[in-house]
Amino acid sequence: MIAVGLMSGTSLDGVDAALVRLVPRGRSYEVDVIDFQTTPYGDDEGAALRDTLPPNEGSARAVARLHRMLGQTFARAALNVAGKTSVDFVASHGQTIFHDGDAHTTLQVGDPFVIRQAIGSTVCYDFRSADCAAGGQGAPLVPYVDALLLASDAEDRVAVNVGGIANLTVIPRRSAPQDVVAYDSGPGNMLIDAFIFRRTNGRERFDRDGKTALAGSADRPVLDAMLADPYFSLAPPKTTGRERFGMQFLDEHQARLDALSLEDGAATLVALTAASLASAIEASAAPAARVIVSGGGAKNPAVLRELRQRLPDRRVETSDVMNLRADAKEAVAFAILGYETLRGRAANVPRATGADGPVVLGAIAPYDLDALLDKLRTECRA
Repeated sequence: MIAVGLMSGTSLDGVDAALVRLVPRGRSYEVDVIDFQTTPYGDDEGAALRDTLPPNEGSARAVARLHRMLGQTFARAALNVAGKTSVDFVASHGQTIFHDGDAHTTLQVGDPFVIRQAIGSTVCYDFRSADCAAGGQGAPLVPYVDALLLASDAEDRVAVNVGGIANLTVIPRRSAPQDVVAYDSGPGNMLIDAFIFRRTNGRERFDRDGKTALAGSADRPVLDAMLADPYFSLAPPKTTGRERFGMQFLDEHQARLDALSLEDGAATLVALTAASLASAIEASAAPAARVIVSGGGAKNPAVLRELRQRLPDRRVETSDVMNLRADAKEAVAFAILGYETLRGRAANVPRATGADGPVVLGAIAPYDLDALLDKLRTECRA
């Protein structure tokens, strides 16, 4: 099956699109990433997102317009990565504009029917709502795929994703998807990006190659003040997002950060990401568990350096060493979750989300669905 996985996370930098060939292999899949591209958000999309996202209060009219606008962006991303390749289905996570896991409330926008109209294929979407309806937090969902693709009979592993928010999946050796432990550790790139954007008056949107943070030193008192946030001491399952670790978190600590140079401020926020991740790993994973990092943070040398320094007794590598592109992993994961939706297989991890039990995720915008399901059944039987 040829699929496009679409993902836009809390970093708000654009839409990641992975063109993948998926072949069922037992419980798991053989995955071939044919192409991967990121379609950046333009100025209009960025402005609409900032106006709608917390701490701002977006109107119903603004949300509806954003839903259509981002549907067009997601469609363009799917078309760009597909090129002339015929696509069997698209799986789109959408863009989260509100998430309150404790209240079992989540909303992603990016109209799937606009995507379907553009690409002429079935679109799987709205992956989080089913878990919320079953009493879960609707996140994290990628741990199910982490377990399918990264579980090992030989060693314990921890899959780490550093996007806007950082999360981890603890995968004991010989474990099934429902055996893993997973949760959000805290901020990933979100605060670093927001700090750079604010301090450069919008000239820079992120710390390219971690150069700013690498030129600075973390300030321990400021770091300790930020680590005192109650989220870090909560027991899992737990999930978080922009509602807690957005611009308002920087506002809370603005006086402390204003006293630091640009370089030291960036280094301190990198240390916050790494310290909260390292603490979660040490608390939840076996002592020798191998740490496999993906997401945008896997391309940030400052984040990797800080994480390795805080986990000196562990192997810390990017998922590229597992033949799984670090920048593409989440988009690939949603392509796999889309396949699971079409198969009618439960794909949440209740012990990670807090749901009452396993549920089938996702909704379907159908396009020649009978033919697609016939092809799927043939592949699965083979």
